[in-house]
Amino acid sequence: MLENLIREASVLLGDWQQSVLAITIGSLIVWGLWRILYQRLDTITNNTRFSWDESLLHAAKSPISVLIWFWPATLSIGVVLDYFSDTPHAWLATIKHILLILIFIWFCTRLVGEIESHALKSEKHDPSTIEAMGKVARLFFFVIGLLTIIQSLGVSLTGLLTFGGVGGLVVGLAAKDLLSNFFGGMMIYFDRPFKIGDWIRSPDRQIEGTVERIGWRMTVIRTFDKRPLYIPNSVFSSIVVENPSRMHNRRISENIGIRYQDAAQLESIVNEVKTMLQTHPEIDTSQTLIVNFNGYGQSSLDLMIYTFTKTVNWVYFHEVKQDVLIKILAIIRRHDADIAFPTQTLNVVTQTNEEPPAQ
Repeated sequence: MLENLIREASVLLGDWQQSVLAITIGSLIVWGLWRILYQRLDTITNNTRFSWDESLLHAAKSPISVLIWFWPATLSIGVVLDYFSDTPHAWLATIKHILLILIFIWFCTRLVGEIESHALKSEKHDPSTIEAMGKVARLFFFVIGLLTIIQSLGVSLTGLLTFGGVGGLVVGLAAKDLLSNFFGGMMIYFDRPFKIGDWIRSPDRQIEGTVERIGWRMTVIRTFDKRPLYIPNSVFSSIVVENPSRMHNRRISENIGIRYQDAAQLESIVNEVKTMLQTHPEIDTSQTLIVNFNGYGQSSLDLMIYTFTKTVNWVYFHEVKQDVLIKILAIIRRHDADIAFPTQTLNVVTQTNEEPPAQ
């Protein structure tokens, strides 16, 4: 109704320039009122306990501003066409419809991004799952918007979907690797065998490093020598993946040899080493802890050390392991014993050449 009034007024007045100017000034006034309203609403939402209202307002900021300027622009174009041409311009209504659809899709994708950014700030949520849900939501709004635009252009969706069913089969056969990578990425997102920042490795393949990015088609892993590995997602559906980042403890497993001549001190050494480990602040005593004489070696009495640290950090684990090994060495030395090293005993038999006495 407003558009018809504007067009009739422009025809009656016979001055399209004044009508366009009036529409532009009206747009400027409405935009200024929207800015004032936005500032006021922003102040209110910042003082609330909820985050969704702030996300909703920020997502609507730019789309509404664009709508305030572009919708009157289409009205101005209609006024000019009515003044200079008598031919109908139904295509302008289609453009307005498409503009509304695009702005709505823009608003929805911005809202998804705002919600995603707020969710990523919380440590309770898994970043990989949040990013996956965000990508799926954006894809959903994009497909819905695209189908709506196609329908606005007069294309029958029934025929399109029928053609898409046949065409989809052909495309699926031609792009099966692409689809397998896509569904492999979905498997990673929802099964969550690893996430961004995890250290993973595969005993089946030469894959080991830190996960940098999980995409729809491939996953990027940075090896420890800083080389990037670009791995198709479909690979992860057919290999074993180990995730050391999710370990609860790290293991110290050592066999220490004591000299055979220190056998008398062996029992005391075992007891003191076990006591040291049980009282060590970085050893998890709730896990398996073994300190035992384990067997007779070729040149040593073998002492087995088997325990777990509380830390899972790779660097700090080696510091703890170093401290444990130094304390074990100090205990052995304190009992006047020492670590064995490979030795070999050679028995020399002396043979005399004396002749037997004559009979």
